[in-house]
Amino acid sequence: MSNELKRGLEGVLVAESELSHVDGEVGKLVYRGYDIEELARGASYEEVLHLLWHGSLPTRAELDDFRAELAAERAVDDEVLSTVRTLADAGDRPMAALRTAVSMLSAYDGDAEGEGVLAEGARITAKIPTVLAAFERARQGEAAVDPDPDLSHAGNFLYMLTGTEPDDVSEETFDMALTLHADHGLNASTFTALVIGSTMADVYSSVTGGIGALSGSLHGGANQDVMEMLHEVDASGKDPVEWVRDARENDRRIPGFGHRVYKVKDPRARILEGKLRDLADSSGDRKWLEYTTAIESHLADEGLVEKGIAPNVDFYSGSVYDAMGIPMDLYTPIFAMSRVGGWIAHVHEYQADNRLIRPRARYTGPEAAEFVPIDER
Repeated sequence: MSNELKRGLEGVLVAESELSHVDGEVGKLVYRGYDIEELARGASYEEVLHLLWHGSLPTRAELDDFRAELAAERAVDDEVLSTVRTLADAGDRPMAALRTAVSMLSAYDGDAEGEGVLAEGARITAKIPTVLAAFERARQGEAAVDPDPDLSHAGNFLYMLTGTEPDDVSEETFDMALTLHADHGLNASTFTALVIGSTMADVYSSVTGGIGALSGSLHGGANQDVMEMLHEVDASGKDPVEWVRDARENDRRIPGFGHRVYKVKDPRARILEGKLRDLADSSGDRKWLEYTTAIESHLADEGLVEKGIAPNVDFYSGSVYDAMGIPMDLYTPIFAMSRVGGWIAHVHEYQADNRLIRPRARYTGPEAAEFVPIDER
């Protein structure tokens, strides 16, 4: 048995998966063999869920049935929504509120016992947008909007969030963002969900754990960090390049750059940059597009990309959400709303040939401590 220490499990193979593959050297992401760009531009989030969960892109009839299955599960019990309102009134953080609500959902799922990962997972996936939209509306002092079964997963969330059906550009862009974030190998939150799933705990436990892992600033919070940076740039009155140059001279890290896997520009960032251009053209507001592209160009000229530090998905996702009027602290919960599909897929896949995940730690404590009775200490 090897005693080589791999901090953070970097480079350690712990499972085999057919779900997604990341090639960080060339900037490529595939779901079950399909390039992410093809899926983002040609398939809906529901189609991608079907691909991840059932192994194939659906036919039209299969997609209609799958959409109907999800739409039928969108309603959330009044007691859960009451708790969500209480958390909003108390000023709880959205990710913390989402974690609490998802855990609470299991108490109202009478069919959960022994039903299977995908059936439970479909209910969780369908209900997370309802919970999140209700939380935001409660913060604004507004009543929750009932889900609309005739709208897509993406369109329904935007409708519940605002009370108005989204325009085609916003719905298409949001749907694309959900697809781009649906899965990404064994990242920290997916691995957390997988560890919990390997104990044969229920899916609610795995998803709740995934949300907790995603809430950390080193994983899911970078898109909000990027947006806060852009607002700081704007408030400073400085040119974005000047601001970044000053920030780096003061040893500030520029959020949205660098990735544990990608050594070139994240393919999801390329796609979202294009959607940000579409939104800017649609609204006429090009400020965030001009800021982000100027910063990216400057850092490329400074040689960061050559060093393997390139824009990741977070560098553009925040600007895209902001262009749709979504509050900054909802960006990471929206990430969870998408990634839940990947968490469920990985747990379902792993449990088919399950082995309890149980790594070791190298002990570095004392070898022979002498015990002293409490009255003699």
